[in-house]
Amino acid sequence: MTPGDSGITKDSDNRREPHRDSGRREVPASSLLRQHGSGATVMQFWLELGWLIAAVVLAFGLYRRDRRLPFGEYVLRESAALAIGLPIAYVASLVLPGGEVFQRAFVPTVLIALGGLIVVRQMMVSPLARMLLPYRVLVLGTGPEAQAVETSLALTTPPGVELAGFYPLEKVPTRSVAARHVVSNHLSLEETVKHLDIDEIIVAVREQRGGVLPLRALLECRLAGVQVTDLPRFFERVHGRVPIDSLKVSWLIYGRGFRQNWLRGVMKRAFDLVVAVVLLLIVLPLLALIACLISFDGGAPIIYRQERVGCRGQRFTLLKFRSMTKDAEKDGQAAWADINDSRVTAIGRFMRRTRIDELPQLINVLRGEMSFVGPRPERPTFVSMLTEQIPFYGVRHSVKPGITGWAQVRYTYGANVEESIKKLEYDLYYVKNHSLLLDILILFKTVRVVMLGEGAR
Repeated sequence: MTPGDSGITKDSDNRREPHRDSGRREVPASSLLRQHGSGATVMQFWLELGWLIAAVVLAFGLYRRDRRLPFGEYVLRESAALAIGLPIAYVASLVLPGGEVFQRAFVPTVLIALGGLIVVRQMMVSPLARMLLPYRVLVLGTGPEAQAVETSLALTTPPGVELAGFYPLEKVPTRSVAARHVVSNHLSLEETVKHLDIDEIIVAVREQRGGVLPLRALLECRLAGVQVTDLPRFFERVHGRVPIDSLKVSWLIYGRGFRQNWLRGVMKRAFDLVVAVVLLLIVLPLLALIACLISFDGGAPIIYRQERVGCRGQRFTLLKFRSMTKDAEKDGQAAWADINDSRVTAIGRFMRRTRIDELPQLINVLRGEMSFVGPRPERPTFVSMLTEQIPFYGVRHSVKPGITGWAQVRYTYGANVEESIKKLEYDLYYVKNHSLLLDILILFKTVRVVMLGEGAR
């Protein structure tokens, strides 16, 4: 008997036989761990994954002591954070050891992460923060601006933030707030802040020249770790808008934000192209159907072309599905759309409510004339009028206009000067703070607006 025919060799061949079929069978998780790394390696991967998701969550401002978000806003930001973090984590799992387990459990991980963060926040973090870490605010001033701050805090601030009172200023005797909420100024501002355990001072004074503010005292409070916030920054943080009536040129020049570097431009352009191409592929059958319905309802033209003002004041031709009658502006005069406007056709009313009439602007995005997210472009006639009547209106033209925007998801349709001022305040917030993360958050909010038909005319 030759060595090749020995029983030992045959047994070895028989033992190898199952390994040739192993690729056809489901490999248990324990085998995966043995094949692709030890338990310590897999544990290291999950720790790295946890740090990655935590970093993205923090980047969306979900856990900041001075910014406790309402529940709906929290869910939106969490969803946007996971939409960014989990795909990155999946790509990381392709190259990091131990990532195979994550790939197999990707869907359960998404659901557990989304539900787990909500449950932990509602049942543990928020109650503990309200009980152990109350955030106390002192308003400097007692005039109309202070009253506006009080109203804003009452309407928009979630539990856990406490208004300690209003500190009066000797050179601003006007009082618009309730006397019972005014703090005695017998103690200095620094002593009052220490005595009341204040975390933030909101300077609710519009005119700050002439020694109105106790600057030395405010500096001492700031050096002691107390946050000092002026009116524009307070309204920006609480309402997501920049108030025009309290805005100064110096704030635009020296304030943070307004980032316009090449990297942001490249990222935004790539984001626009990806979203526009994907959406066009998805809605192509819908576009054909809408074109047929418009044709049956009133004939050509199906696409309505209108001159608009874009980035840096450059004009371009905006594309829309025609939602009004052909003679909507037969006198040649530009006019804002009214509620229940009689010029809107039957199919046009449906398109405006669902924003379907804006879909042809995906072509404007591909051309580079528009971005997917940005201030809505206005007609030259309206731009000329609003620039004369509203300060800082031209600032909104420092970025590309968008199909959707911060003003569209936070405010209504602007059909007069007063409403245009409010829209501009939201546009200024976007111009100042725009980023890829904010764009994704606006997309999430846009889905809600479209589903509910908010702000359409």
